[in-house]
Amino acid sequence: MGLLGKSKSGSATLAKERLRIVIEQERSERDAPAYLPVLRRELREVVHRHIEVSPEAVLINIARVDGQEHLEMSVPLPDRAAAGAQGTQGT
Repeated sequence: MGLLGKSKSGSATLAKERLRIVIEQERSERDAPAYLPVLRRELREVVHRHIEVSPEAVLINIARVDGQEHLEMSVPLPDRAAAGAQGTQGT
């Protein structure tokens, strides 16, 4: 329950998660290599060429695992039925 006895809505939880992701990205960008912004842009462009998804939906982060930096990428995939129909339109 939130303040005044109201329960948290789903949109509040979603907003909190998005804010957490943005803060995490900003922190990772401070210590990120100089080439990272260009790499992010180019990866988003490549994904967008092959999958119908907005570039903003593609999340790219640097994570430190066991002392090594790893590039993490999250891409929302369309459902298979819609992707199959799109793939046959251009042929």
